[in-house]
Amino acid sequence: MHLIRPSLPRRLILATPALLVRPALAEAPRTPAQMEGPYYPRMIPADADADLVRVAGQPREARGQPLRFEGTVRGRDGGALPGVTVRIWQADAGGIYLHPNDPRVAQRDAAFQGYGRTVTDAAGRYAFRTIRPGPYPGRTPHIHLRAASADGRLELTTQAYFPDAPQNANDMLLRGLPADRRALVTMRLTATDAGQSGTLDLVLG
Repeated sequence: MHLIRPSLPRRLILATPALLVRPALAEAPRTPAQMEGPYYPRMIPADADADLVRVAGQPREARGQPLRFEGTVRGRDGGALPGVTVRIWQADAGGIYLHPNDPRVAQRDAAFQGYGRTVTDAAGRYAFRTIRPGPYPGRTPHIHLRAASADGRLELTTQAYFPDAPQNANDMLLRGLPADRRALVTMRLTATDAGQSGTLDLVLG
């Protein structure tokens, strides 16, 4: 007696192995959140664009090493996020913030904006013209950053670090992150004709 085995359509036979071995899509790791810090500006300056080196009404540009700070904002699925508002605030070249609680605020560089904002383009890109912030006691040089989608559903507050800063080794906030997470808030730094370019890509979600 012969058993009759039901036949399967050829297309199903060919497709089934691919369905069985298809890997799950890996989500990109989120950019670690970090504290806002004590020096978020109490009053946003009148000139709050993406160029922190040139302040309206000032006869000169800010002192310090020029830095183009840029990157791409993406979701966990890797897709670019356009229309995200990115804000940064940081110390000037002398390590002084635009904030009344900074004990040296009277000596800050008036030609440095201290705060800037921009909106990501269709490819999720953002860019600022700024300077490398100077260190101040207890911290390594860093740039504070906040990114938020237009609908408010995605938001991140973090800090961006320089890979070549010697103070990194003793910075409590940076060293508190595991090495793989630390890399996600450390910018890629390259030399340019105008100074340096620091790139930090952000993943929200």
